[in-house]
Amino acid sequence: MGQPVTVNAGDLPLQSLYRWERERRDQIYLTQPSGGGAVQNITWGEAGEQIRRMAAWLQAQGWPAGSRVAIIGKNSAHWILADLAILLAGHVSVPLYPTFNGAALAYTLQHSEARACFIGKMDDIANLRSGIPVGLPLIALPLAPAIEALQWSELVQATAPLEGTPAPDPAGVCTIIYTSGTTGKPKGVMHSFNTIAWGINSATRRIKMGSTDRFISYLPLAHVAERMLIEQSSLRYGGHIFFAESIDTFIQDLQRARPTIFFSVPRLWVKFQQGVHAKLPQKKLDRLLALPLIGNMVRLKILKGLGLDQCRIAAGGAAPMPADVLRWYRRLGLDLVEVYGMTENCAISHASLPGTLKTGTVGLPYDGVQQRIDPSSGEILMHSGALMLGYYREPEQTAATITADCWLRTGDQGSIDGDGYLNITGRVKDIFKTSKGKYVAPSPLEDLLVMHPDIEACLVTGANLVQPLALVMLSADAADRAASAESRQELTDSLERHLTAVNARLEPHERLKCLAVLVTPWTPENGFVTPTMKVKRRRIEESYGERYATWCARGEPVVWTGA
Repeated sequence: MGQPVTVNAGDLPLQSLYRWERERRDQIYLTQPSGGGAVQNITWGEAGEQIRRMAAWLQAQGWPAGSRVAIIGKNSAHWILADLAILLAGHVSVPLYPTFNGAALAYTLQHSEARACFIGKMDDIANLRSGIPVGLPLIALPLAPAIEALQWSELVQATAPLEGTPAPDPAGVCTIIYTSGTTGKPKGVMHSFNTIAWGINSATRRIKMGSTDRFISYLPLAHVAERMLIEQSSLRYGGHIFFAESIDTFIQDLQRARPTIFFSVPRLWVKFQQGVHAKLPQKKLDRLLALPLIGNMVRLKILKGLGLDQCRIAAGGAAPMPADVLRWYRRLGLDLVEVYGMTENCAISHASLPGTLKTGTVGLPYDGVQQRIDPSSGEILMHSGALMLGYYREPEQTAATITADCWLRTGDQGSIDGDGYLNITGRVKDIFKTSKGKYVAPSPLEDLLVMHPDIEACLVTGANLVQPLALVMLSADAADRAASAESRQELTDSLERHLTAVNARLEPHERLKCLAVLVTPWTPENGFVTPTMKVKRRRIEESYGERYATWCARGEPVVWTGA
């Protein structure tokens, strides 16, 4: 268990809601696309009214205080309203990924002992049918698919609002955030009102926020990063949240929001860059940027086209950001920083400093965060007031993750330089040894490989082989092109050039023998990746491990596996 932590009462999530109900009642809080370019705006007053009515309905069910109530669905305005209604009712919210397969959904609902489940916007309801226990009460949010469930709008209309300003125990559990299950079954990370508020306090001493900030919510709200940066930050400071309608409309959604604060994974930052290069090749862009007046106009045009011309805080996380990508955006005038954290510490651990020129580091600890390296394993350990209370119903796993003196074992390996900057070198459990007795950390190699525009995901492996190899999953577009013999040869040539370029940057024992191109997509449904698209190494090793030696023996830089 993490050590007890306290914060000022006014910094707690529900107290922030009460404040904005009073002070910004008529100001827009949430902007939800409703199709065809139309949007629904919800003010702080309207949000508070719906939250209070749903909280009253939840209390009327007679469940014990602290009962778990789940939410599953894609990001939407009512996802956040449901989350806050659960807290206001005195219960514990359990957000679940809409891409959980039926088995994972059934497990998390059973393990969390959920009393009910809110159903939001979904692309597919097949997993709901197989994963939701018979008899579990369901409440359909607006934009939910047609399912047999109670309707949010009807319940809100029929229920009087909860009065007053309830104040749950700040040290009690307010949410259980399930990990995506990279190495096994999802684990329920327990956080209190205090740990969440402490995390927001710490992060925003470095990254300032205010009521004029705009956010766009599109990464899963079931993930701690989106929950903290979007939901909790806007709740604390009174910001305005916009939502994305779909992948196809994302750029338009981004241009509508023109966020002042924007977070994304490195893969999307790279795709934005590739989209610019498709219209304006790098050599031409370099020439234009070198011209004093025209260069500034080009910078503004590119950022405006991306919807990021008003962005003052841009961040990347969840994987290392390539140094050349960081420099590219900084040259455009977008001060892209890196952040580091995990579910177990509210995603509040480290961040690079705005204006820094350093690359290859996740920066310095946030205010109040302590760091150290385990001398025996090289594992990164950290301590802060945002540390989880523990894993729900898993005391042994909690004890294995949090040391006796309350330091979190991150599972990452790294080093701390003379200025206190943290560098991450890989995952402790992912490192393997070749038949030459050399250790290989796969993560840095994978980060280089996915810079190819046609590689959607990859895994570097090779325990007990002479040289490692990489398994590659193509993007959907590249997979379609590979059906043509001519296009496949062009793709093979491009991948070979990329492999040569990557190997040139590696130590001899790290150099990849080949790229094995897999035809079968890795999806959460078939268990090859988590709902956050993290590769499940054990599952892939079990499925393909027996074929590694054969692929390497073919002596081809790019091997099309047919599987």
